[in-house]
Amino acid sequence: MIILMAGLPGTGKTTLARKLALRTGGRVVSKDEIRHAIFSPEEIEYSTAQDDFCLKVMLATSEYLFSRNPNRAVFFDGRTFSRRYQIENVAAAAARMHQPLRILECVCSEKTARVRLEVDAAGGRHPAENRNWQLYAEVKSRFEAIAQPKTVLDTDQLLEPCVELALVALR
Repeated sequence: MIILMAGLPGTGKTTLARKLALRTGGRVVSKDEIRHAIFSPEEIEYSTAQDDFCLKVMLATSEYLFSRNPNRAVFFDGRTFSRRYQIENVAAAAARMHQPLRILECVCSEKTARVRLEVDAAGGRHPAENRNWQLYAEVKSRFEAIAQPKTVLDTDQLLEPCVELALVALR
């Protein structure tokens, strides 16, 4: 199945996706890692067009992975999936690949998100250099509510209970 890790920057999508991939034997396909693998630093622009291109690469990668093992879980990370068209594009691709789609929406307090973003920026621990509080505010201002069935995970809580709740949703 394809699992979309949705939510604002700093809400714990990557941490949760990696833990879930370990627990399920799945794979994390990251937009941010793909962007840095494809584009040189001077070509990285963090535009919607570049994000959409990276999503196409994510979809092609998942299609290849499913051709090798159709029973795996593929976690889409690095995109907020804050716009309806982004989710609709993945849903259409999942249907073409005969794969179920699950959406895990990570949420947390603004205070928690701000701290996470600041810690990651100070430590250079995230590949997306535009990932900061300003980006959080911009994405939040245009975030379109997810209309499809989803599981909301409050990542202010401890990681393990979030993992367990997500695993239930993936069954």
